[in-house]
Amino acid sequence: MHVDMDAFFVSVELRRRPELRGQQVIVGFPEGRSVVLSASYEARALGVRSAMPMATAMRMAPSAVVIEPRHGTYQEVSRQVMGLFNSITDKVEPLSVDEAFLDVSGALRRLGTPLEIGAMVRRQVESELGITASVGIAASKFVAKIASTRCKPDGMLLIEKDRTVEYLHTLPVQALWGVGAKTLETLQRLGIFTVADVAATPVGVLQKTLGAGGLALHNLAWGIDPRPVTPVRVEKSIGAEETFTVDTFDDDVLTKELLRLSHRVAGRLREAGLAGRTLALKVKYSDFSTISRSKAMTAGIDSAGQIYAGATGLLRALGTRPQSVRLIGVRVESLEPAATAPLQLALDPREDNGRSAEVVADAIAAKFGTAGIVPARLLKRAGNNRGEGGRKAF
Repeated sequence: MHVDMDAFFVSVELRRRPELRGQQVIVGFPEGRSVVLSASYEARALGVRSAMPMATAMRMAPSAVVIEPRHGTYQEVSRQVMGLFNSITDKVEPLSVDEAFLDVSGALRRLGTPLEIGAMVRRQVESELGITASVGIAASKFVAKIASTRCKPDGMLLIEKDRTVEYLHTLPVQALWGVGAKTLETLQRLGIFTVADVAATPVGVLQKTLGAGGLALHNLAWGIDPRPVTPVRVEKSIGAEETFTVDTFDDDVLTKELLRLSHRVAGRLREAGLAGRTLALKVKYSDFSTISRSKAMTAGIDSAGQIYAGATGLLRALGTRPQSVRLIGVRVESLEPAATAPLQLALDPREDNGRSAEVVADAIAAKFGTAGIVPARLLKRAGNNRGEGGRKAF
């Protein structure tokens, strides 16, 4: 089964603001170039969608209530959601903070039929966490995901195994994984508009048109998806990026942002117990052109100091920038468990002291919340832009 929370961030916020139920609600920062993180179904009815620029969303829903996000709260509720799933089956594959695949085949004797288990999941999510979930149940991950999407919000849909193909062939072609705007346009030029059309098209034609993806699309059209639920998903990379309110040439602004992003990425690496051997920098210019640069590290890295030093080096190596910068990001790749990854030995003890300070900051944040410690260089930005002037510096 695929279980997906309904408008997750909004639903969490409505727990403390129940008077907003039934209204247009958007979670996101209202200023600058921020994007919509979550929207209530009332706002979605007006065309508001996740990842849409906030300025566009406010034009579509001018009466919407905008709530600034509380990421720490969402992460905590996400942990509770996943804990609930793991109490039902040990085969849980999280896809994001608010959705997961569950293989409940081993729980049928203990908990009942798939529909009974699905109903129990929805009931427990609502009673214990105060939010709602939609549940899709099928013989494969792909079809279960389709089912949960089709029964939103707060619904449940079971696609019987022997009726899978029949059901799929009633759907438009864009219901298939991998069919985005460009692929849809290509398929429509061939006269393919439905999943049934894909199934009826010779595999050779699909492969000639779409390459290796043609066979995968053909298999999905016939309900063929043998992938098991995988409880442990190995992250390939961890990164963060920021779009500036105003495009900038200023090196001080760019390096300050890299410092902030480096601490965010390093914290996520240590929380996951991972270190990476490749560092990547992303820069998007004012005309939306994007360049990326990466470098291999001599050993695994998981500290902000190492990430920041490498990222600023990559930024300097770009030389004179042809345009102002719209977005900057940093990413650590080639991840491996930090416990077994060889770490870079530092000749300068200050480097190790810096990492040690970050580890202490992790412990403080875990005990007292994330609004605890930031680098001194970021105090002005934190206080002015996020209302966090009370933070401590290190």
